[in-house]
Amino acid sequence: MFENVLYQPATKMLMKDIYNGTFPNAVLFSGSDSSGKLTTALELSRVLSCRSSGKEKGHWLCTCNSCLRHKALNTPDVVIAGPGDCTPEIKASAETLVNAATSSAPWAKAAVYLFIRSVRKLTLRFSPVLWEGDDKASKAAPFLAAIEELLEEINPLGELPELEKLKKTIDSLIKQCVSLESGLMYDTVPVNQIRKAAVWARMTTPDSKKCIILENADKMQDSVRNAILKILEEPPEDAVFILTTSRRGAIIPTILSRVRTYSFVDRNESQQKEIISRVFHSEGDTDKTANSVNDFLAGYLPVSLGDIKKLSVEFCNTLLTGNRIKLDEIVKSLNNFEPRIILKQFFESMLDYMGHFLREDVDALKLASRTEKSAQILEAIRTAYDNITIYNQSAISALESIYERIL
Repeated sequence: MFENVLYQPATKMLMKDIYNGTFPNAVLFSGSDSSGKLTTALELSRVLSCRSSGKEKGHWLCTCNSCLRHKALNTPDVVIAGPGDCTPEIKASAETLVNAATSSAPWAKAAVYLFIRSVRKLTLRFSPVLWEGDDKASKAAPFLAAIEELLEEINPLGELPELEKLKKTIDSLIKQCVSLESGLMYDTVPVNQIRKAAVWARMTTPDSKKCIILENADKMQDSVRNAILKILEEPPEDAVFILTTSRRGAIIPTILSRVRTYSFVDRNESQQKEIISRVFHSEGDTDKTANSVNDFLAGYLPVSLGDIKKLSVEFCNTLLTGNRIKLDEIVKSLNNFEPRIILKQFFESMLDYMGHFLREDVDALKLASRTEKSAQILEAIRTAYDNITIYNQSAISALESIYERIL
């Protein structure tokens, strides 16, 4: 079990609870970004639905029908609710697959699964279970149909297409996925999706466990939290709810009291480099050298980390000096914050810069003035980020609100 989740003690706790028959119906995976929470959640779903017995049960190489479907994430028993930064992983996995096919590498089949799973981590967020009746559902349908049709050409149990055809198929898939994520993904989970998930979870299915994965549980609106709370008060027996968060302290106590928390540790630099090497078979090209999984995936963004940090510093300096800057030009230079991970990197860089600014050596008089203004800016940045990611405010409006508040 959990052979593909590296350097996470939480998996041993999960295995123990599964073997002892004490695994609950609602859990919280808490840990930093790229610590393996989603991978573990998907593996947990596969293990709980595995139809083998004895030592074979839950093993990654299990060939039962349920495991084969779960490995390709082609199963009706799993849905993912919540926004996700899927396209960088899709692009990284695509490069891994093309490299494997080009060199006829022995890990080519693993690369096929890696790519297919990266694509379906996106499409599972658009399950009809959650989106039925949604105004955006009809707009998403053509993209989802095109993606599934293209995926049929890359069968993990068969032979790969010829290299040129494979590259063409992959390029088409990436374009469809980018359009789907950037144009139709909600920034936060609508409450209707949670209510639909609750109804679906109570529909019994033979020989399988339904799995509802709710990502970024700390960023959900009050109505969504209340809807989740109602489900967790009496969770369905045939379903498992897996909440994930990078800020456990931001989860309301009433939800925490109804879930069992599994903590995911921060893996060190050496471990993260090994993960990059083993998963993506990358030794770090000249332009993609990375010391962490986050930095590695950031290498596949349309804007470099260097440019994101440069623009964030420029923005902070205008706040500190009282100057004005053309916000529309910043947003355009940052690819309109698509994918949304660019937004996160931009705001994290601002917070990091302001933190360094506060720690600089200055005399007592300057320090008092600097501390007061920096504290105002930090609070304005945090508020603006929440307004974008939780309350769907536009990026330009949120950045303008920082100006209005500070200047």
